[in-house]
Amino acid sequence: MQPDDDVFVPYGTTHWTALTIGAAVAVLLVLAGRRMRGTAAQVTTGRVFALVIVGVQLSMQVRRLLPENWDLYTSLPLQLSDLSWVAAAYALWTHRWWACALTYYWGLTLTPQALLTPALDSPDFPRIEFLDFWALHLFVTWAAVYLTWGVGIRPTWRGMRATVAATVGWAAVAFSVNSSLGTNYGFLNHKPSNPSLLDLLGPWPWYLLVEFTLVVAGWCLITWPWTRSRRRADTRAG
Repeated sequence: MQPDDDVFVPYGTTHWTALTIGAAVAVLLVLAGRRMRGTAAQVTTGRVFALVIVGVQLSMQVRRLLPENWDLYTSLPLQLSDLSWVAAAYALWTHRWWACALTYYWGLTLTPQALLTPALDSPDFPRIEFLDFWALHLFVTWAAVYLTWGVGIRPTWRGMRATVAATVGWAAVAFSVNSSLGTNYGFLNHKPSNPSLLDLLGPWPWYLLVEFTLVVAGWCLITWPWTRSRRRADTRAG
């Protein structure tokens, strides 16, 4: 049951509704992607999807920068999700290996964490803040699912290494900005105020090391089955 002031509540009705819609759309995208695989319709669909992401996210970013909405702690495009949507849109448009890799690893591990434990201190549906948060994170996850299981672009160790390097680079920039401005983009300088998985990883700064280790281990686990099956297919073909 939502409170009287209609603030978003984790695992309330709107949270579960958003997660259900997210899962249903992901399944539909996989089915559609497989039906269109290798056709002109696949190219068109990917590019329309990319344009939708760019249009929505640029609009939301401009809104966050307007004087009436400006907040130093939330308005700068320094979250990893801000980089993720750019990678997702580029991957959908071009299918470049590195963009698809970023979308796969960020969209299927880090972005779902935000969906499951959202750091969302804002009004609930249908307020724009609610829609902004869910559109941003669901678009990236949908793009990752569509490209991988729909279009058939598979992850590789090369792509994983590129994603690790890009993530470390983003973290270095965001941490430096946080230290200079007193912000906390990416929760790199302290944990979020709401309950999250980071609460299980120890105090700052140790939770950053634990998180990085777990993320890289998780990325290895979601890379290995694809590369193993690819080697088996190559062996049978040979």
